[in-house]
Amino acid sequence: MGKDRPGAGAEVSLSALKPPPERLYGRARGHKLRPRQQRLLELTLPRLAFPAAQAGDPFAAFPRRPRAVWLEVGFGGGEHALAQIAAHADIGLIACEPFENGVCSLLSRLVPDGEEAHGSLPPNLLVWPDDARVLLKLLPDACLDRLFLLFPDPWPKARHAKRRFVHPVLLPLLGRVLRPGAEWRVATDDPTYQAWVTEVMAAQDLFDAPPPVAERPPGWPPTRYEAKALREGRVPNYWSVHRSRVV
Repeated sequence: MGKDRPGAGAEVSLSALKPPPERLYGRARGHKLRPRQQRLLELTLPRLAFPAAQAGDPFAAFPRRPRAVWLEVGFGGGEHALAQIAAHADIGLIACEPFENGVCSLLSRLVPDGEEAHGSLPPNLLVWPDDARVLLKLLPDACLDRLFLLFPDPWPKARHAKRRFVHPVLLPLLGRVLRPGAEWRVATDDPTYQAWVTEVMAAQDLFDAPPPVAERPPGWPPTRYEAKALREGRVPNYWSVHRSRVV
């Protein structure tokens, strides 16, 4: 989903908030792809892509059936996703990212140059190179044990609030796919988004949402966006909320 961009401006109340669009992003490209990146998309990504046809049973999509399935919304450069699969070999992580440059960044860390078509790939990682909400709508009830939303695009202008992933209309969907007790981790350094998450969480009853903390909790791998925020003097907030009841 991209990184937080600090921004301020008039906020919109939850009661006046427009419903979100059907999808926030389509597949998109930033800088022109280099030959190596093009090979990664053409040769490596198909070997690691989560198949939509398997969405009804995400456990079966992995080469080795995992103990639990986790999902990351907008993995950026991929460093957090790679740290999680290295630390938790028994889980399966679906890493979602619609931006091709971010997908290439992750794939380039997995296979050496020249081995895009046959280099070994981790058995507990799959990539969804599209809007995460599209996949979430396909997944069955209570199939996810953990969800990550780390330093998303805050859409800081009030007229863009409907595009924020933390959204009152989206919460029932997340409540459906997360099992009771499942954890949803949210981090942002943007003051407008911090206030927004606090307001949205206070107005719902699907998740137990204690106040955020200002230091990254143990077991949360760092990201490049967090490092940039700290360098620039911004203080991230970290939420750990849990699915509390069936929708």
